[in-house]
Amino acid sequence: MGTSSVLQRWLELRAVKGLGAITFARLINRFGSPEAIHNANLSELVTTGDLSPSLAQALKQPLSPNVQKHIQRELDAVETGKFSILTLSEPQYPHRLKTIADPPPLLYYTGSFQECDQQALAIVGARKGSHAGRAFTRTLSGDLAALGFTIVSGLARGIDADAHQGALTAGGRTLAVLGCGIDRTYPPEHHTLRQQIEQHGTVFSEFPMGTSPQSFHFPQRNRIISGLSLGVIVTEATLKSGSLITARMALEQNREVFAVPGNVAHPLSHGPHGLIQQGAKLVQQPWDIVEEILPMLEPSSRENLERRHNEVETQTIPLVLGPEEQHLFDRIPLEPISLDELITQGSYSSSEVMSILLSLEMKGLIKQVPGLQYVRISIR
Repeated sequence: MGTSSVLQRWLELRAVKGLGAITFARLINRFGSPEAIHNANLSELVTTGDLSPSLAQALKQPLSPNVQKHIQRELDAVETGKFSILTLSEPQYPHRLKTIADPPPLLYYTGSFQECDQQALAIVGARKGSHAGRAFTRTLSGDLAALGFTIVSGLARGIDADAHQGALTAGGRTLAVLGCGIDRTYPPEHHTLRQQIEQHGTVFSEFPMGTSPQSFHFPQRNRIISGLSLGVIVTEATLKSGSLITARMALEQNREVFAVPGNVAHPLSHGPHGLIQQGAKLVQQPWDIVEEILPMLEPSSRENLERRHNEVETQTIPLVLGPEEQHLFDRIPLEPISLDELITQGSYSSSEVMSILLSLEMKGLIKQVPGLQYVRISIR
């Protein structure tokens, strides 16, 4: 069979109602291919495939014309290069993801997936993260990317976006997993961020082309985020956050779970603190994660990682600030502070404070936020 015909069989099998990812993977393991499953009789499907008679019968029913048309549109989209599809049997399929109990039979993707992306860490968190949490996420993601880790997240607002952006800013690679079809971007305002990810990584989805972002898709999406990764880092999350679902799935998949502590009174710290109470490793710096991950890596990867860590430590040159700059910078927290507060708390005139703030902004240490407020954008 040609490549297109083989992919068509996969798409047809995936379109059978009632056939979940676990059962799909079991059928592939036992029969070898969708073509062999298609050619099997009902008795073989029930005995060899361990299917119920009703599901075996469903596999033998012809697909509706609408489903067939949709499959043809997907094949045409692949043919014209709009996206690509990896099947569970292909050697390029992410091998770590293949080891989970319910790997997606088909992975739609844009961008490029490379061998180095097998050394990945997921960073997830709240969609409405605090300034402090988002700044820490960007820095942590950038530091891990600089060490050679690919950063995985969900392209969502807040912490997810900062995880992707931190890796990109550091010149690293990042993977995004969607809760909608590969031909859609959600949230839509992350279209530019998605394009940047596609240039330096991969955007994945298991959902058919045209699938809209539904709330129940995201927990399903989260198992792929953790499945692609050596471990999952939760930076900020409430006790009801979807990030905790990702952490739970990571544990079920035998992945490491890490959590970033925060202000005990802040609701966004309750999720990470709960994880730490349950045994997640507390993270204050990148090496807290790396030292836990090292034993899982090949000797050559361990040596390379330790070398990179030493290089990063050696090349980190502290930014020298003048006394006025340092004095004002020390008073700017990771949460917004108003211009009036900075003026009234210090001994500088308003024009001097404005001049110092501009200098700190140009050095990339702070930024202005709505309401004439300022906030640190570096945790260093």
